[in-house]
Amino acid sequence: MRSDIHPEYHKITAKCGCGNEIEIGSVNPEMVIEICSACHPFFTGKQKLIDTAGRIEKFKKRYAKHFEEKK
Repeated sequence: MRSDIHPEYHKITAKCGCGNEIEIGSVNPEMVIEICSACHPFFTGKQKLIDTAGRIEKFKKRYAKHFEEKK
């Protein structure tokens, strides 16, 4: 193996949006994640809405002028 080409490997604490902290190894010095196994609906068994505005609403809002011009 060649020396001085590999990144530094750190033991870090990844912080989730729900407040959960997970200790992992990474080449990044810090990590913030949106969803983890403690708050993901697949693992918890309950549905939780994370994004209040859906993709369709965001699309319609972004292209509202374009659609009005065609009418």
